[in-house]
Amino acid sequence: MSKYNALGLIETFGIVFVLEAADAMCKSSDVELVGFENVASGYISVLVQGDVGACKAAVEAGVKAVENMGSEVYSSVVIASPHQDLEKITARYSLENLNP
Repeated sequence: MSKYNALGLIETFGIVFVLEAADAMCKSSDVELVGFENVASGYISVLVQGDVGACKAAVEAGVKAVENMGSEVYSSVVIASPHQDLEKITARYSLENLNP
């Protein structure tokens, strides 16, 4: 996580809405999609990383995209300057850890 200054996360209900959020997040600013996590009972979180401004713009765009589809975002956050130990948690989100 050393080359990134921030993390941006959105949690919403259903794969369709989280895909729309992730698409809007990646198109809105220079962020890298880290991955996603099926949290529980259909709630899914999507995680991006980049600089603080890019993550803020990405989260705002993702929230707006979900709301434009008539759904709600359960939770969203931008963490500026995340502690290096958070990588122990975010590593499980990583798309690189999925089996092909």
